[in-house]
Amino acid sequence: MTFREIATAALVAPSLLVLAQGSAQSAILCDGNFQVVNGLPISTPYCREINLARVARSYGWRVSDQEIRHSESTKAQVCRAIGHDNRVFEICSPYRGSTGSRRR
Repeated sequence: MTFREIATAALVAPSLLVLAQGSAQSAILCDGNFQVVNGLPISTPYCREINLARVARSYGWRVSDQEIRHSESTKAQVCRAIGHDNRVFEICSPYRGSTGSRRR
């Protein structure tokens, strides 16, 4: 390595460290269906999907967070099976059949 390459690396390394620390601190924190933002709970689709995967695993399903997030058919299949659970009622509402009578 030349002196110029060493000097450039020495200048760039601290800024990369700061970026890495910032991304670690900005990880999304979920509490059930809610994302905690500045200490306040906000309902977000991301946290609802993570919660759906967690609840599905509690029922014995072998499903990952990524499968629920990226596969609409997996989400629909899981919701049809466990959508009655109050913890996932909101996210599964589009996948459950109508329970009331229909007006014509």
